[in-house]
Amino acid sequence: MTVTPLGIPRRLLEFTIDGEPVRAPEGSTILDACRAAGKDVPTLCQGDTLTPKNACRLCVVEVEGSRTLVPACSRAAEPGMEVRTGTERARHSRKIVLELLASSVDLSTTPAVAEWIKEYEAKPDRFGPGAARVNEEPRVDNDLYVRDYDKCILCYKCVDACGDQWQNSFAISVAGRGFDARIAVEHDAPLTDSACVYCGNCVEVCPTGALSFRSEFDRRAAGTWDESAQTRTTTVCAYCGVGCNLTLHVQDNEIVKVTSPHDNPVTHGNLCIKGRFGYQHVQNRG
Repeated sequence: MTVTPLGIPRRLLEFTIDGEPVRAPEGSTILDACRAAGKDVPTLCQGDTLTPKNACRLCVVEVEGSRTLVPACSRAAEPGMEVRTGTERARHSRKIVLELLASSVDLSTTPAVAEWIKEYEAKPDRFGPGAARVNEEPRVDNDLYVRDYDKCILCYKCVDACGDQWQNSFAISVAGRGFDARIAVEHDAPLTDSACVYCGNCVEVCPTGALSFRSEFDRRAAGTWDESAQTRTTTVCAYCGVGCNLTLHVQDNEIVKVTSPHDNPVTHGNLCIKGRFGYQHVQNRG
């Protein structure tokens, strides 16, 4: 028999989204309520295991009485609130954000962005070939994961996952100011000389592929990465007795990467170096 934990009951709030009455538990954000109501509100910097950072500004919506557009990922739902997700003002703002991001960084491995650019009729090339870009070569300085800052949108999710929200290693921070701002480790040194413990939790939350498994990076470079051909199997990590859940991504009968379910009460999507990267022995068939 499956037992569902009830938890502490929360008061339901009543408000409207696009003129339709909705009810959401107290403490929900507008984005939570939109998703529960089946409203498609795009977002890049929001992570279901992290505190919202309001960095990408792609999820902005209009709220009656608010002078400015508000980020749906962090604005708490309130009783009587009137939310409009698809107004001309909100759509125009999302279009501009997509144009600015796509003109300055490589979004080719960012899920759903191509569809959003088409939906909002964004034209990143309107800034011309002279638009400033990051244009930085991928940093391949270890065997586990790759840092490709040409794809980084400065969403700060990796900083939070490495910092006080999960790992508490504080190996990742932001260096520079303005357009020169970038994600870096201490003194912008090689990853192998930093405080990184290679848990890969930063890779888990990265929305654009700026951080990726070395196995994925190599397969993409070789043109053999194919998510449609991959199977996913969730199992329990055997390295210790904590009971972390692992999701094995398998392609061509080989494990190509390991993730963890975000709704698992043990891991919440987080793993250690052994759980996330210690699978090579499984494929040693010699």
